[in-house]
Amino acid sequence: MAQTSTTVSGPRRTPPRPGAAWRAGGGLAGPAAVAVVYTLVQLALLVAGAGLGWDETVYVSQVSPGVDAAFFSAPRARGITFLVAPLTALTPSVEALRVYLALLSGAGLFLALRVWRPLLPARVLTLAGALFAGLWITVLYGPQVMPNLWVALGSLLAVGCFLRAARDRADRAALAGLGAGMAFVALMRPTDACWLALPLTVAALCVGAWRRPVLLLTLVAGVVVGCAPWVVEAYLSYGGLVARLRRADEIQGALGWHLAFYDQLRALQGRLLCRPCDVAWRRPGTGVWWFALPPLVAGGVLLAARVRLRAVVLVPALAGLSLAVPYLLLIGYAAPRFLLPAYALLALPAALCLLWIAEAARPRPVAAAGLAVLLGAHLVVQYGILDGAAARARVNRTAFGRVAAELGRQGVRPPCVVSGEEAVRIAFRARCASRQTGGHDASITPARLAALARDRPVAVVVSGADEPPAYARSWRLRRLPDLPGTHHLRAYVSPSAGRSPSVLVMEVIFI
Repeated sequence: MAQTSTTVSGPRRTPPRPGAAWRAGGGLAGPAAVAVVYTLVQLALLVAGAGLGWDETVYVSQVSPGVDAAFFSAPRARGITFLVAPLTALTPSVEALRVYLALLSGAGLFLALRVWRPLLPARVLTLAGALFAGLWITVLYGPQVMPNLWVALGSLLAVGCFLRAARDRADRAALAGLGAGMAFVALMRPTDACWLALPLTVAALCVGAWRRPVLLLTLVAGVVVGCAPWVVEAYLSYGGLVARLRRADEIQGALGWHLAFYDQLRALQGRLLCRPCDVAWRRPGTGVWWFALPPLVAGGVLLAARVRLRAVVLVPALAGLSLAVPYLLLIGYAAPRFLLPAYALLALPAALCLLWIAEAARPRPVAAAGLAVLLGAHLVVQYGILDGAAARARVNRTAFGRVAAELGRQGVRPPCVVSGEEAVRIAFRARCASRQTGGHDASITPARLAALARDRPVAVVVSGADEPPAYARSWRLRRLPDLPGTHHLRAYVSPSAGRSPSVLVMEVIFI
């Protein structure tokens, strides 16, 4: 009888399942640390000495007690004003407003990342959060009264809730989060909510397991509820929805086929608004990450199919691309903040790809070190741009304060009106109303403004070689301190400025 020899070996190892190393879940320490650092950077760099920008002033003036609201043009939505209203009701302090928004944005980033915990590994969420929070745009707009960052955080939350609700019919919290997230985005920027809803609706209709009426109804209801204030205001103040949409289109430069890729790239040098975007691209290093993003996103999507995360990564990638469409293809100017929602969602596949590269490359320590060096260099570039933007904000606050103080010395005190060059910001600092007789923010006729000048101080601000309007040519001419980007700034001050109330009353009686 033949004997069979048996080879004794160690315990048999079961081959790892595909995607086992990329299992969703894990602790929240990483995302929490990212949110904390993000908040601390804002508090350290952007709170002290920073004044309100032009758009910020428009939004804050709507809910500031004792201040006349600036003209609210058709494209704007009031979501960001609702967000800051509790703070502005308590104090006019700009520093307090910055701290309030910095804390809120840090908490919002953590909440948006936390929603994805059942969907992606914690390390992917941590790196995605760091990639997004490390951009100078993300840090700069954290404490600012602008809606774009909040659209980004709301979109990240809504897409995560959509995927959770689609995969688990019993996840009622995710369903509620989807509706709340879509409503929040729509409240901030109605058009962005529509671009976000588009790929989610297509996904819900095309994937059989996701084709549930409650999912679609929640998605649509969130958009409708969030857009409702904007639509109601259209009928109350703009002559109807169609009229408001038409006016918004005019103000944004007539939406149409405009390739704005190069404009957005040049704006990454630190231009907050590039309109018209005729600046030279003098700092190519600021756009390296922008060129790296598309291949990283594509790599993340391809890898997701291998590690059983295809839908979880593909949906945010499609949603991010959808949110980028109007700002890359339909608008003829650029602002880096416009693409914040796209960056927030595209950071997820990009992070997945980067982590895979770090783990797959050999030797691993060298690859990880090289990747860390590249990310560190990226953060250094981002900090340099952020530091320049923060310095300009501090210079602007000082300059506008000097102009407002000089107008006060010339008798332009509340109740007063400022028109002309930089009227919105000058008027807010001087506690006056801002009124324009032409342009996108036209809110008063020249005859009406001239009539107001009879009984209250009115200042028309002009710069350079510009001439004052006809009704102001006989008014007192006063030189003003120049603002950044302006030269030979001066004000034409109405005769009523600086007179005692009794004289004003007598003049009004006899007019």
